[in-house]
Amino acid sequence: MKNDKKKVAVIGAGIVGVSTAIWLLRKGHDVTLIDREGPAAGTSYGNAGVLAACAVVPVTVPGLLAKAPGLLIRSQSPLFMRWRYLLKLMPWLGKYLRHCNPKDTKYIAHALTAILSDTLQQHLDLAADTPAAEFIKPTEYLFVYDDRSEYEAEAFTWEVRKECGYRWEELDRAQLIEREPCFADGSARFGVCLGDHGFITDPGRYVAALANEFVRLGGTLKIGGMKDIEQRDGRIHSIVLEDETVPCDVGVLTTGIWSEALAKKLGVKIPMEAERGYHIELYDASNLPRRPSMISSGKFVATPMEGRLRCAGIVEFGGLSRIRSKKPLALLRKQLAEAIPGLTYSRVEEWLGFRPAPADSIPLIGEFAILKNMYAGFGHHHVGLTGGPKTGKLLAEIISGESPDTDMVPYDPGRFA
Repeated sequence: MKNDKKKVAVIGAGIVGVSTAIWLLRKGHDVTLIDREGPAAGTSYGNAGVLAACAVVPVTVPGLLAKAPGLLIRSQSPLFMRWRYLLKLMPWLGKYLRHCNPKDTKYIAHALTAILSDTLQQHLDLAADTPAAEFIKPTEYLFVYDDRSEYEAEAFTWEVRKECGYRWEELDRAQLIEREPCFADGSARFGVCLGDHGFITDPGRYVAALANEFVRLGGTLKIGGMKDIEQRDGRIHSIVLEDETVPCDVGVLTTGIWSEALAKKLGVKIPMEAERGYHIELYDASNLPRRPSMISSGKFVATPMEGRLRCAGIVEFGGLSRIRSKKPLALLRKQLAEAIPGLTYSRVEEWLGFRPAPADSIPLIGEFAILKNMYAGFGHHHVGLTGGPKTGKLLAEIISGESPDTDMVPYDPGRFA
């Protein structure tokens, strides 16, 4: 029945899982949040920190098929491949590249718009009256180009954003440098600025603060490995941990890239791959940008954070090995030096994480068809932080028997069956 109190086990304590757990608690449910390492231990810690409302256009734009070989062999390209992984990647890659057409691109963009466009407000609502709110900074989002022709070459991408309701301001060099003096000595000659965005000044601490709020509200946080999800008569009834069993009326899977293997154990096959993402952090950096800035030539974002500058981006395919590749990190450093010459800092930290990339670039949100009390909340590719609070709110509404205002068809976990 609508709004009946349920025992809910949320598996995965990244931004999606923590958001889901908080919204479920606020709706009166009994919630246990489970994670093998603890809140924000994975991608929710290492992302670019941008509340990228406009990040609705997928990588699979028209023309990618023709460009991909060149991107893989160019030394300055932000796309990398661990070639020994290519054979394993091929089945997913074939499905992924089928979407490189205008119709699919626009469909994906509209689906993502529904969960990303109001991200700033969603984060503010989630963190309202909690210590986590101090990490949220409303701001503009800047795209930095070496010249106007680079922007014009992305005309299709910007037209799709326009169709989805986004608006922006074009900046010549003088206006760009006035907005962001840090680019004065670099290669930038043109910019695009979008309002109604934001960023998180420390993503790891932010998600941890939200997890603390979840516990304060009466939720139960369990840190440890999960051994099994027990089923009975087509429904799950408990989560088996290393040292105890957690009974539940409802389960929610929010473990990012690791959700693919867990879903497979439940009998659900999902074409999803790990996209290896890197960041570097420059501590005590000089000449910081004032707002998150997408450096278009390198396809990475430079975000000012507490005591440091985080630069995140780069795409590498190569599975779940935790061994970092040297070339992506070296390219990040090189392109940052070109964008902001003379940048000084006291030390650098490097990070590698894994983005969950479904073959159609749309997250899975909703109930699994073959398990009537098991729900999905994963597959957010590059936009997990941006879309996490809205995803959690939608899942809480569905589990509570409510009807969300959002059309949930595009996110159906059974769409690959």
